[in-house]
Amino acid sequence: MVHRRPAALLGAAALVAASIAAFAAVGPAARASDTPRTALGKDGQKLTVSASADLAPDGETLRVTGSGYDATKAVYVALCKDNGDNRVPTPCLGGADQSGTGTSSQWIVPEGDEYAGDLAVTWGAGGTFDVEIAVRAEDASLDCAEVACSVVTRVDHRNPGDRSQDVRVPVTFVGQDPGDSDGGEGVDVPPGTVRYAKTAEFTTAGRPLDLLLHPDSGKLYVGSDNVPDTADVAEQGLYAIDPKDGEVLGHVQQAPGSNGALAARVVRWIAAPLAGDGVAFHYPLRGLGTARDGDTVARGVWLTGGTVTGVGPGTDASTVLVAQGATLSRVETATGAVEKTATLAGGGVLGVDTARGVAWSADPTGGKLYRVDTHSLAVTATVELPAASVYFVETDPLTGHVWVGSSYDVLVFDQDGKPLAELTGVDRATAMAFDRATGEAFVLREDWGTAEDGADGVGALEVYDSATAEQAAEPVALPGSRAGAYAGVAVAPGATSVYVTDQAESEVVRLDRRVSPKVVQSPTDQSVAAGDEVTLVAAAEGTPEPTARWQVSPDGGQTWSTVEDAARNTYSFTAKTAQDGYRYRAEFTNSVGTTRTSPITLTVTEPDDGDEGGTQTPSGEPSPVGTDPVDTDDDGTGGTGGDGGSGPGTGTADGGTGTAASTTGGSGASGTSAAGGSLASTGVTVLSVTALAAALLAAGWTAYRKGRSAN
Repeated sequence: MVHRRPAALLGAAALVAASIAAFAAVGPAARASDTPRTALGKDGQKLTVSASADLAPDGETLRVTGSGYDATKAVYVALCKDNGDNRVPTPCLGGADQSGTGTSSQWIVPEGDEYAGDLAVTWGAGGTFDVEIAVRAEDASLDCAEVACSVVTRVDHRNPGDRSQDVRVPVTFVGQDPGDSDGGEGVDVPPGTVRYAKTAEFTTAGRPLDLLLHPDSGKLYVGSDNVPDTADVAEQGLYAIDPKDGEVLGHVQQAPGSNGALAARVVRWIAAPLAGDGVAFHYPLRGLGTARDGDTVARGVWLTGGTVTGVGPGTDASTVLVAQGATLSRVETATGAVEKTATLAGGGVLGVDTARGVAWSADPTGGKLYRVDTHSLAVTATVELPAASVYFVETDPLTGHVWVGSSYDVLVFDQDGKPLAELTGVDRATAMAFDRATGEAFVLREDWGTAEDGADGVGALEVYDSATAEQAAEPVALPGSRAGAYAGVAVAPGATSVYVTDQAESEVVRLDRRVSPKVVQSPTDQSVAAGDEVTLVAAAEGTPEPTARWQVSPDGGQTWSTVEDAARNTYSFTAKTAQDGYRYRAEFTNSVGTTRTSPITLTVTEPDDGDEGGTQTPSGEPSPVGTDPVDTDDDGTGGTGGDGGSGPGTGTADGGTGTAASTTGGSGASGTSAAGGSLASTGVTVLSVTALAAALLAAGWTAYRKGRSAN
């Protein structure tokens, strides 16, 4: 859990000027789906926001983490208007928290800073932080429905012109189109294209019949038969293997039979995972066993009745559902005791939706599909199926839709049995699995028949969006994959890897996810003086991680050449007058494809050699809380504070910097900054905590509680 931090104090005048915002915080747990996003800074900083799209306009609390920052500097974390690279992000969302339970911004300071603990959070090891900020679509100073906004980091008021810690993560609110401002230009495949590639073949687990990737231990359990051409070796049983390399972690061969005698058993189906590790499984003809990695023999019971035709999870961790043709029973896994049984009009091929307490049982040769309540075992709906061999019945944990492998078709029905889709292929659909994280469905199709039947000896793995049944990735050809009586598919969380059985070759095939580069951070146009340092930053996500290279065009984008020694996410160089009008872009490549950022234009002007007589704060730059009035006539006097104190003003006096902030309204007075920096980006001397509290009280603010820890 992320602990709330004290309100970040971003300048006395800004605090006085700001109104207290009341946020209807909608934490990440309340979101239908989070949209985390990471951006990079020019020196490799990483800024990550827990959600970046479809934010609640009325208010939402975001977790913001950072790493790789310069821990000798202090930064603000806030939601601000995004003005592009090397431009101060301003104005920022305001608001002040008087209770210490929430804030629209955070102040991160070095260890030992005088404001650490009371009003600011200190850096973690290696320039890291982990905070929360409350954001909403608009306040008096900012309307993110009208302008581009980002969660940003920026150096605090004591060095406002320092852009070294600027990092920006664009965000959008419900009803806004995220647009493609950070999108790139696809080269050979569209950005974000998903493909799967065969990366391993495990021949360590006999002749595989079924698979389950354990949700707790991460081990891949394989139910197996003997390999046909190794009669002198008994490979059948239950295997636990390492999903990375196929190394055998455990192998259980023996389970009790009808008279309790142990014997080597074939494991046909894996029914459900056990808590922590291990699985419940079926072995012929009526065996129900359990085993964990490390067991030498399986515990098991021999059921009464007919041959088992299907198994699945029960109503809790201690039970399983068992189909014996038309008879459906809920059975205690450990003892085999039948809790409840019912005889259906048909059925036998079983799929279970544990989230909704529903089982679906199909006739093995087609005809009917029955929806059954797993508690009462009462039939609640009947669906017509074509007359064809049924290989599997599986339910989507996200939508509750039921998918039926019916010969060469996959039939998709909604929770009430209404037909949604019919997916026809050239090979038999023999097994499938779902991934909750991606919302994808994976269908194994295996070749069947002879050459005269049109068989070519090549199966396929197909990938669909589980909600729409539309293709989500190109099918992967599986040479040598031939249909048998049993088959299995298992999917790693996030669909990073998919495992399928290949009985013909006696192996488990691993296929890994590949995603073409998608640009998530693009540079923006820059205008600099000759001799200035220019840093361009871009980032792309993809699998494998894309490599970067920068390209330049001196002729308005007609021709491009690769910049030597520029193969990182950041590219820095000293601007020359001759580079005025040059265009730049980053190109990202991995094994799936190549994507480029949209080109940006560099404007280079001659340096101004005049004597500026001091440092001027960029016009219009407020502290991250509230809105600052600005003096733009360069007369060296402060701006005018609003009612109740809206300072600070900005301006430059000859030979000095900044102006003092008004804390009670009226005009700011010009003055030179003392050692230690300024509190409101304009040269006012940093106040002590005590003096600052007094100023707040004088302005009608309730004093902040002291001595708050930063954890």
